[in-house]
Amino acid sequence: MNGIYLSIDSSAHASVALVDAANGTVLAERTSPAPNDQTETLNAYVAELLADQQIQGPALAGIIVGVGPGPFTGLRVGLVAARTFAYVWGVPLHGVMSLEALVQRVLDTEGQVPSEFVVAADARRRELYWARFDASGTLLEGPRVGAADTLPALPVYGAGAGLYPEQLEQAGAQPVASSAEWLAEAALLGRRGLQFLADGVDLSDTAPRYLRESDAQVPAFMRKAQA
Repeated sequence: MNGIYLSIDSSAHASVALVDAANGTVLAERTSPAPNDQTETLNAYVAELLADQQIQGPALAGIIVGVGPGPFTGLRVGLVAARTFAYVWGVPLHGVMSLEALVQRVLDTEGQVPSEFVVAADARRRELYWARFDASGTLLEGPRVGAADTLPALPVYGAGAGLYPEQLEQAGAQPVASSAEWLAEAALLGRRGLQFLADGVDLSDTAPRYLRESDAQVPAFMRKAQA
């Protein structure tokens, strides 16, 4: 797979990157430090990156989008943006589980990868999104959502690992940040060799993994009116 890909992940932060698939070079990237400003920043980040690199949207080889798990609103912002860009520009759209970005970072940065490990992200409500992988990056279990003390007793990586040190200390938790850059590497260059099957705009592999209902609930009086 050659060409320039736009990578978008809004599962935790607004994060975008432009990556040259030929050699894995990250041409530019933007990641917001805030966890809840995807609506305000994501589209602006995409416009900035394309303008800075003098790249037109239709010239992209494709778009990679993180499909979660992640909080409902933030994740939806990224998915809607990616689907809209892909449709307007007429480029392929590919979905990758957002936790794959954490896996790729572990595989690339850890000297000796455990035979099995867990990656975890903040799910709020005092819970974590998590999945279990082996040393090759193969998914063994998950993704799931639950309290920290329900995770397998294995080394834990990801931003979620640093949130509950008392519960995860014995598992050797190591907080590692995620980004659209690592998501793109997992998709294009990762050891797992993820293969995209579709040419053209394909939305079938971008179904969101919310794992639970939105925090925003319909008020009881409205539910009664709809019944």
